[in-house]
Amino acid sequence: MRLRCRTLFGRHIRLEPLVEAHREALRLACAADPEIWEIFPYSMLDEHFDGWWARMQDPGSEWMAFAVIAAEEVVGVTGFVPERAPGVAVIGMTYLRPEARGGPANPESKLLLLQHAFDGGARRVVFNVDPVNARSRAAMRKIGAVEEGVARKASVTWTGRVRDLVVFSVLDDEWPDLRRRLEARLAAFGAAGADS
Repeated sequence: MRLRCRTLFGRHIRLEPLVEAHREALRLACAADPEIWEIFPYSMLDEHFDGWWARMQDPGSEWMAFAVIAAEEVVGVTGFVPERAPGVAVIGMTYLRPEARGGPANPESKLLLLQHAFDGGARRVVFNVDPVNARSRAAMRKIGAVEEGVARKASVTWTGRVRDLVVFSVLDDEWPDLRRRLEARLAAFGAAGADS
């Protein structure tokens, strides 16, 4: 499997490889919802942002982060997180500022990342969701990912909370149907707001 960090274009958003030009706009976007970081595995808020940013910019990092751009503004971040299993991609680290939620940004970012993963040779794409994050669990079901089960006590968050992970996945043979469903859902938003 080969994934390249390149700009991915959609009708409503585009995903740009995270570079210095995105830094301060993303910092502001992350500050728009300070309470949400309590349920994230790491924090991108205030004094935690620079450490997270340095990890994403490290040339040896296996993380592949993209700025989410809507109407020429940075509205969040998403990308691929490290995974050792051949042919498996893990999509994660998704954060959108509050006003970008509920519109096309999240489903289209998932469409773009899933397409990129399967074009790159993935046979399986995984999403690991914290059980307390009801919004993310609902979003996974809405895009058509299959809920496989719960990995118990799978990780520890930046606050020290031991958390379970709800595992969702999409397989390569499921992707064509799921892609059509996502495209139909995005078509319902119309062309308004497209910036690419």
